[in-house]
Amino acid sequence: MALDCKNNSSIKNFVEYLQIPSVQPNVNYDGCVNFLKRQSTEIGLSFKVYELVPTKPIVILTWLGSDPSLPSILLNSHMDVVPVFEESWTYPPFSGHIDEHGKIFARGSQDMKCVGIQYLEAIRKLKSSGIQLKRTLHVSFVPDEEIGGHDGMKIFVHTDSFKALNVGFALDEGMANPDEEFIVFNGERNIWQIHVICTGQPGHGSLLIPNTAGEKMRYIINKFMDLRDEQKKILESNPKLTIGDVTTINLTQVFGGVQSNVVPEKLTVVFDCRLAIHVDHEEFENRIKQWCKEAGEGVTFEFEQKNSPVECTKTDDSNIYWVAFKSVADELNLKLDIRIFPGGTDSRYVRKVGIPAIGFSPMNRTPVLLHDHNEFLDANIFLKGIDIYVKLIPAIANV
Repeated sequence: MALDCKNNSSIKNFVEYLQIPSVQPNVNYDGCVNFLKRQSTEIGLSFKVYELVPTKPIVILTWLGSDPSLPSILLNSHMDVVPVFEESWTYPPFSGHIDEHGKIFARGSQDMKCVGIQYLEAIRKLKSSGIQLKRTLHVSFVPDEEIGGHDGMKIFVHTDSFKALNVGFALDEGMANPDEEFIVFNGERNIWQIHVICTGQPGHGSLLIPNTAGEKMRYIINKFMDLRDEQKKILESNPKLTIGDVTTINLTQVFGGVQSNVVPEKLTVVFDCRLAIHVDHEEFENRIKQWCKEAGEGVTFEFEQKNSPVECTKTDDSNIYWVAFKSVADELNLKLDIRIFPGGTDSRYVRKVGIPAIGFSPMNRTPVLLHDHNEFLDANIFLKGIDIYVKLIPAIANV
C-alpha cells in the first residue's frame, strides 16, 4: 500500500499540503496560497485572493458554470490547523508520513486539509473527463477557523465580494466516524463563553470573613455544574442522543487572588457552554442572572462569546440540494447519520446569512483524531472520499 501511495498523484498533493505548517497561532499562509495558486493553474480554475485583514488571505478558486445566473455552490475548507505537542507524535506532525498500512500521519489529515484536497482532486477528475456543470462552483480556503474564524468567514460573508459569489448552497467540514455511517451535520449548537465575576469582602486568610468572593463563586459553580450533571444524565439515559443534542457546560478558567494568605476582593470563573438548538436563549440568560442574584451582591457576568440562534439546514424534500446529496448517497449505498455538530465551524456564519450548509467529511471507519496526537487518515478512505465528491459535485451543481 505504501508504494502505491507514493505513486498516486492525489496522495502526493495531499501530503504536500499537509507538509505546509499552517499551524496556529500566528499562521503564515503564504505556503498555502502558493500551493493553491499552482493547483488552480494545473486544474484550470480561476484564482482570487481576498485579504480583509492583513496576513489573513481568503482564497477562492472558481469553475464557471454553463448558467452563471443560477445560485452557485460553495465548497469550503480552512487552511489553518491546531497546535501540536510534537513529543507525543510517533512521526513528525508535518511530515505527511505514510506507514506500511497506508495511514497518512499529519496535523490536518482529518481537520481538514483532507477535504480541501478531495474537492480539488474531484474537480480535476471531472474537468479532465469533459464534465460541464450548470451552476458555478466556488472552492474557498479560509483562514483562522480554528480560532473562531473572526478574521475569515465570519466577516467575509458580509462583504460585497462574498455576495457577488451568489452562493445558494455550501458544503463544509464534518467529522470522522469509527463506524460504517457517514456523519452529516445540518446545524450547530450555539457557543456561549461566560465570565462570572464575584466580588466580596477582602481580608486576612486566618479569619472567617462574611460575604467573600469565594463563597459567591462556590454558589455559581454549583449551579452551573448541577446543570451539567442534568444534561449528562439526559445524554446517558437515551442511546439515540449524541453530544450535539444536549447542552454542554464546562468550567474552563478561574482567575483571582494576590497571595495565599489574603482573601481576594474579586474572583472570576469562566464557563464554556454549548447550547442545544432547542434551548430558549432568553430563558437561559435569565437563569444565569437569577443565579448571580442569589449568589449575593456584587456578582455579575459578561460574555466572551455569545452566538445567536441560527436555523438548521433542512434535510427534507424542501431543500433541492439535500435531495441531490441524498440521491448520491443512496446511489453509492452510503449510510448517513444526520446530527448537530458538537463544536463550531464556519458553517454557522454561512447559515446565519441564510445560506443552507451541510457539514460533511467522507471519513467513515476512521477514529476521531481531530486535535489529537497522531492524527491520521487512511489512504483508501481519502481516495474513496474523492470518488464520493466526483459523484456529489455534479449532482448538487446541476439541480
